[in-house]
Amino acid sequence: MGYVSAVPPPRTEHADATAEPEAPSGRGGRRSVAVALLFGALGATVVLLASGRVWARGVAAVGGGSLPVTADGRAVTGLPAALAIVGLAALVAVFAVRGRSRLLVSGLLALSGLGATVAALAGADGRGALDAEAARTTADAAAHVAGLTQTAWPYVTAAGGALILLAGLLALRFGSAWPTMGGRHERDGSPRPRKAAVVDPDRPEDLWKALDRGEDPTGQDPAR
Repeated sequence: MGYVSAVPPPRTEHADATAEPEAPSGRGGRRSVAVALLFGALGATVVLLASGRVWARGVAAVGGGSLPVTADGRAVTGLPAALAIVGLAALVAVFAVRGRSRLLVSGLLALSGLGATVAALAGADGRGALDAEAARTTADAAAHVAGLTQTAWPYVTAAGGALILLAGLLALRFGSAWPTMGGRHERDGSPRPRKAAVVDPDRPEDLWKALDRGEDPTGQDPAR
């Protein structure tokens, strides 16, 4: 009898190269779904709320006096709010598609967050919106504001856009393992078992329907 070693043979580089990669754990997939949903919904809410707040204040000269002028985020730029709505739609659509379509929708989600962030930061100054408001208020097309001050709301809007961006990046990285809404199969790919219809022996129509389905309405095993 030959000598048998209890120590398993070392794995070769070829075996390691041909081994299939491990699938992401179910817990990790569920965690990434929850985080992406939280980031996307929270980010869109922050953008929509913060873009309606006052972003900049100034003073316009009127005759011998001055008139305070304010501009909210939507007067400065409407892009963050519009892109937040697009991001919300993409966040829902991620779970309605699969394959390459899911990848494209995830990219749209990420781009919506990136665009909202860039637009909020680019319009943080608010001077153009204040000058337009001053011209409208004073009926002087050449009116300009002085004493310009900014609030923190443009940067809060940018932070909300960054959350949408993070949700899109999570969808791009882990979205292939996420479930799909309205799927007819379980996670392992097997069809869900169909529940047997309840047959009322006192109702002839139920008996006929059971016979049409090939079932025994008496509930007995036909093999006996």
